Amino acid sequence: MASCPLKCAVEMLVKNFEKYAGGGGCCCRKQPRRISKKDFRKMLTRELNHMLTDTGNKRAADKLICDLDENKDGRISFEEYWTLIGGIASPIASLIRQQEQTWCQKEQPQDWAGGGFSGSWAVCMGVV
Repeated sequence: MASCPLKCAVEMLVKNFEKYAGGGGCCCRKQPRRISKKDFRKMLTRELNHMLTDTGNKRAADKLICDLDENKDGRISFEEYWTLIGGIASPIASLIRQQEQTWCQKEQPQDWAGGGFSGSWAVCMGVV
């Protein structure tokens, strides 16, 4: 079976939410699961300390919770959690694009024989 990096990444993000929202609801209840402030701070410290600054700072974590908590219930819903994931992924994607552009600008066409493109330059240009 082929690898599934995107599917696996999404599953991991969903499992991470469930891990920290464990006490906030039950699959047999109609109420959706949510991450409490305490558990959200734990998640920041354990899972995101290498990507976000001040993860151990309670005031900074509470500010982030307040910013994410659209309905102001003091807990993070799955949709609000995805806002956090998007906020983290967007700058990473920009950084990757910048690195790829820099790398592609340094590469030169390696083989023009036969009118075809080859080498990593063709990959950068989306030709192959």
